[in-house]
Amino acid sequence: MRILLFSGKGGVGKTSVAAATGIRLAQQGKRTLVMSVDPAHSLSDAFDLGEELFAGQTADPYQVAEGLYIQEVNIQKEIKRHWKEIASYVVAILRTTGISEVEAEELAILPGMEELSAMMYVNQYRREDLYDVVVLDCAPTAESMRFVSMPTTLEWYMKHVFPFQRTVVKAVRPIANRVSPVELPTDRYFANVQELFGRLEGIDEVLEDPRRTSVRLVTNPERMVLRETQRAFVYFSLHGLTVDCVIANRVLPTEVSDAYFAEWQRTQAEILDEMDAYFAPVKVKRVPLFTHEVMGRERLLQLADVLYPDGEDPAVPLNLERPYSFAKVNGHYEIRLRLPFASKGEVELFKKGDELVVEIGTLRRHIGLPTSMVALTPTRARLENQLLTVEMKEVS
Repeated sequence: MRILLFSGKGGVGKTSVAAATGIRLAQQGKRTLVMSVDPAHSLSDAFDLGEELFAGQTADPYQVAEGLYIQEVNIQKEIKRHWKEIASYVVAILRTTGISEVEAEELAILPGMEELSAMMYVNQYRREDLYDVVVLDCAPTAESMRFVSMPTTLEWYMKHVFPFQRTVVKAVRPIANRVSPVELPTDRYFANVQELFGRLEGIDEVLEDPRRTSVRLVTNPERMVLRETQRAFVYFSLHGLTVDCVIANRVLPTEVSDAYFAEWQRTQAEILDEMDAYFAPVKVKRVPLFTHEVMGRERLLQLADVLYPDGEDPAVPLNLERPYSFAKVNGHYEIRLRLPFASKGEVELFKKGDELVVEIGTLRRHIGLPTSMVALTPTRARLENQLLTVEMKEVS
């Protein structure tokens, strides 16, 4: 099963792009699910299904066309299905503070519950081979980062904290419950946590395999939006996921000749050139600003024709190699960049702000640095077997 993960800043058009991708995949005969991981769901709106649906109908896969389903994760239903013991315990604690039961139930929706629920579904569909492709319409960038980091974080917790915590609570519960104003969690609570972890088993390997999972960043040709897209590119790379395409949405068409838009067109052209340079060799697709809102099947089809012309298959990976990776070795950080056909004499590099710039002849690569490495300086570089390794250290 292929997973296509669309992410980007809020309002750039992720949902429309994800929906159009789903339509094209289904047209090509693939069993396709488009799943919204954004708490502010707009997927059913993109398909213009308002009058067809009753409340919560898309919480489970809902068929919108032959071979095409959509799903909008409903956290209230997910709590009843998967988080019952955990949520009940949190509500019980909150009720001791004096707040009402309704308020407690609202506050018991912890950060990450929605993302974890979506990831459990993806893993379930993969195991059951229900779909050929799952298209994920993700929340804005920060929540997307939490989504992809969940398996690693939860695995660490289950290995290092969970067994100890469960043992200690079991041992002290009889005494603690006599003196504490709040009862300690029951064993059913821990069993619920363990069951949830089991539902995620193996998903981390799937997300980090570029043959099975591709990240596609949706952006607009605007300076502020571009900066967030660059940060997202860095963070996905840091988490081991492969970005295989960047989609620049709402580009002013060249046929727009009104003087009012002349400055916008000039600025957009500059930013698009920057995108090509920064994300190379990852492809940057351009999608024009349409004359109408992209909503409903017909207009989504128009968008799909622009995104995937000449019968292009959206499921085919556009890049199978991570552009670069980060590591910490013997107390220093390293950036590793594969440079096929490059020789030592033609590689130059320098640091510019929060980027490391690598030049190979006339080509230039911009590598965004994670926060932990921004203050560091490149001190040594080596090129071995077409792999450039740059050591980053703090220089006093």
